Amino acid sequence: MSKNINLTEGNISSTLTKLALPIMGTSFIQMMYNLTDMMWLGRLSTKAVAGAGTVGFFMWFGMSLVLISSIGVSVGVSQAYGREDMEDAREYISSGIKLDIFIGIIYSLFLLTFRHQVIGFFNLGDTETIQLATDYLTIIACGFIFHFINPIYSAVFNASGNSITPFIINTMGLVTNIVLDPVLIFGIGPFPEMGIKGAALATVLAQVVVTSIYIVVSRKNKELFSHLHLFKLPKKNYIKRILKLGFPAFLQSGAHASISMVLTKILAKWGPTPVAVQSVGSQIESISWMTAEGFSTAIAAFVGQNYGARNYDRVKEGYYKGLRIVGTIGIFATILLIFAGEPIFRIFTPGDTTAIAQGAVYLRILGFSQFFITIEIASTGAFNGIGRTQIPAITGIILNSLRIPGALFLSSTILGMTGVWWSMSISTIFKGIILTSLFMYVIKKGLHKNK
Repeated sequence: MSKNINLTEGNISSTLTKLALPIMGTSFIQMMYNLTDMMWLGRLSTKAVAGAGTVGFFMWFGMSLVLISSIGVSVGVSQAYGREDMEDAREYISSGIKLDIFIGIIYSLFLLTFRHQVIGFFNLGDTETIQLATDYLTIIACGFIFHFINPIYSAVFNASGNSITPFIINTMGLVTNIVLDPVLIFGIGPFPEMGIKGAALATVLAQVVVTSIYIVVSRKNKELFSHLHLFKLPKKNYIKRILKLGFPAFLQSGAHASISMVLTKILAKWGPTPVAVQSVGSQIESISWMTAEGFSTAIAAFVGQNYGARNYDRVKEGYYKGLRIVGTIGIFATILLIFAGEPIFRIFTPGDTTAIAQGAVYLRILGFSQFFITIEIASTGAFNGIGRTQIPAITGIILNSLRIPGALFLSSTILGMTGVWWSMSISTIFKGIILTSLFMYVIKKGLHKNK
């Protein structure tokens, strides 16, 4: 597959774009996994969408746990590449994958053991929705280890400047999911009709395919994976470094997921439809922030390699160029969600006029914050690249936490349930402004002083 890109030389715009486009494509693929499930489940029932959407929060929290290893490995590998220290890069990869597998197994066992309790947290009320959510969670948890492994492999390739390989492999997984979803949900051909269980099984099998291909490809890449002995204990100093780099990102994303669970619980008092609306709406909205996440990963790799090589002017120029690109994406998403929310939402719940009406309102409200969420995510990538992962974590946790009192207050007014969504949008606007301003301040102060 594709070769690595040296990010410390060459034209900045073309180098950054060449790295970023496949990563953004991979982010779109991750988004399409969820959208595909929601689209088919929406044709099953709104309750099925609400059930899968509820489980989505635990998948989100699981992906937050993945950040511990993936961010630590990404920063470590990219800076090691910048220093041309391949021995260091391999040790980060070996230690990070082992740590990630350990965390994934523990989390999967937790979900399986306490599946009834975690679903019960939302007080969904409707017995059918609760059962659908429990069925979906059980199957997803059984295969969650593959959800943990795949982002680590992607992080390694991206940090080394090879973003094509993760894109190709994840595309194969998406195709698998697209084919299996309707087959297993509705029982096409010799397959039985499995409903929401079919959607969960399709997702797990697609991730198994991705993991299998990554393993085959990694065995051929001796430069990066020659130290990967799974049954050999990792080195403590690398585990400590990975935890130091990745734990703040986990805290930020984990807190965000937990806060979103509380917000969903607040919404649940208006019934399962608003829960389903937020589940579908957040997937549609991810067209901007998952694209920005992809570019953020590219910025982190670019900044990391050049920061490791002490090319500080190149770091500065790359950040500002990246910011302009993601900002443009954010503006496009704002226009799309505000003015075309209803026809977009109709695709996912075609038979539910109430959900369509509420969905259009959700997308319109969240549309105002799309520019700000993209620049926030880009700035997070830049902070990760220089190893200051705690700064995005602190700002994110504080401002996301304010969503809860904001939602409680605004939803108690004439805004009703839309007050929850306004609280989310307003906090996102502040996060974008504050975090971007902070990185600009670091640049102005001098990146060399960060060491």
